[in-house]
Amino acid sequence: MASPRNAPKPGRTLLALFAILVVLGGLAVWQGRTTPKLGLDLAGGTTVTLTAKTPGGKNPPSAQMDQAVKIMTQRVNGLGVSDAEVAKQGSNNIVVNVPGEGQSRVVSLIGTTAKLQFRQVFASADGRPASAAAPAPSPSGSAKSGDGGKSPSPSASPSASATPRGRALSGALTAPTPKPSGTPSPSASPSSPLIQPSGQPTAPAQDVPGVTDKAVVKQFEALDCYNGDRHAAGSNDPNRQFVAACDQDEESGQVTKYILGPVRVLGENVDEANAMPPNAQQGQASWSVSLKFDGKGARQFGAVTTDASRAYQADPSAAQAQVAIVLDGQVVSAPAIREGPITGGTASIDGPPESFNQQYATDLANVLKYGALPLEFTQSSIDEVSSTLGSDQLTGGLIAGAIGLGLVVLYCLFYYRGLGLVAVSSLVVASAITYLAVVILGEGMGFRLSLPHIIGLIVSIGITADSFIVYFERLRDELRAGRRLRPSVENAWKRARRTILVADAVTFLAALVLYFLAVGGVAGFAFAMGLTTLIDIVVVFFFTKPLVALLSRTKFFGRGHPMSGLDPKRLHRAVQDPAATGRKTSQEA
Repeated sequence: MASPRNAPKPGRTLLALFAILVVLGGLAVWQGRTTPKLGLDLAGGTTVTLTAKTPGGKNPPSAQMDQAVKIMTQRVNGLGVSDAEVAKQGSNNIVVNVPGEGQSRVVSLIGTTAKLQFRQVFASADGRPASAAAPAPSPSGSAKSGDGGKSPSPSASPSASATPRGRALSGALTAPTPKPSGTPSPSASPSSPLIQPSGQPTAPAQDVPGVTDKAVVKQFEALDCYNGDRHAAGSNDPNRQFVAACDQDEESGQVTKYILGPVRVLGENVDEANAMPPNAQQGQASWSVSLKFDGKGARQFGAVTTDASRAYQADPSAAQAQVAIVLDGQVVSAPAIREGPITGGTASIDGPPESFNQQYATDLANVLKYGALPLEFTQSSIDEVSSTLGSDQLTGGLIAGAIGLGLVVLYCLFYYRGLGLVAVSSLVVASAITYLAVVILGEGMGFRLSLPHIIGLIVSIGITADSFIVYFERLRDELRAGRRLRPSVENAWKRARRTILVADAVTFLAALVLYFLAVGGVAGFAFAMGLTTLIDIVVVFFFTKPLVALLSRTKFFGRGHPMSGLDPKRLHRAVQDPAATGRKTSQEA
């Protein structure tokens, strides 16, 4: 017998479980969702086929395709999309299945090459061909440059810099430095005075100082960034010394084109990329992407900002004072380095709040964080999967689950009678916790319920019922031995507890191994089985055993009512009858 101080308190245990249910329910309501998210096979979704682009149409190396699959999978997980599948098909195709409606943004991000480059600017102009180019007004309505606000004409020096719009780049230095005279552009990073825009776009002459590739100059003059020609030929090739490129800004209706020098820093030298919220104390009005370079990248970034800073000190309107941030062949921004090199190994990309919002910053940080794809891909096909078939499968799965649950309930009530109500109640509690867990995981981690998950949940009904049966049989064994009910409840629990834990541990380990070794639907089945195994332990410890302890104090169960399932006479008769039958048979013989 347990001492009064160490005596079990089943009422408190049940209250603790009730508190857990209230917290889970409150969390689900707080998240704003009370139904589980459904996977591709149940709710439909998007299937896209990406084809690798290679010189001459040759098959890409298998190692590069495998690396692309790995990076795409990391991007999917980073976006919080569960149950998505990324698989190689053939020698040059990758098929991506994304569940849910409205996933075009996710699909486009998954296949983005995300090649990040930092290049020094050598010339810039309006995005129209040279014959149609005209200077655009500054944000204040008049052209301003670093030489006191004089408006350059279209025939000005080819090194005149463009007014960078959209995104800006800033260094992570905190030492105060004096600002130069002149009005900074609103697109400059307000968090740091180190980099500010300068000047106006102007059309270059035939000879651009520092540019030795005349073909690039001709390409630059003929480039029309307004008519869909945003990805200039060769602009994404890191091996080219000089390239012509367009910027990405479409908010103002004005597009700038650039002649860019050699690659000075590659995206592979970015160690970290994180989306950062606005910071009013530092004057940061929009979201930004914080970049941290590795040792090599920090040295290279310091070198290019040193060159740009020197160019600015020599001529504030010089194009070489700008450093262009190029993503997949397009210029994200080209801010001017006004106040010295950035040698801290960090930088940030930001822009106006209306375009550089949380979603844009998060998406950009996500694609930069996991590195660039080793190959360039094009969308060969994109299909929307209907949810009609999925709803039929869901209905069939729910019917199968109801039938399985009904059979377990009937068996428990027929064999255990009143004690079977405890098993049924335990199954209801386990179902409630499982449902809330699926809802919370769906909103918090992007978990989506698919058909393999439902199969795993149905199979777990039997696994959960096994735990109850083990405990009930140990309890009935104690009663068959002639012991009283209340002591038998604790003695049976000590014997059954180890068996239940060992059985659930084996099941959980099997699910864990299956989850990490399998893919797709099999991994989903393993996840559901592992989740319900953990829930089974919670229910047995916090509900089934305390409830039996409380019921043992009632007259119905305590005195062994024939319908309680704990009738000592019936249990003794069940043990004695086979022996009596054996003696009778022996006498007759």
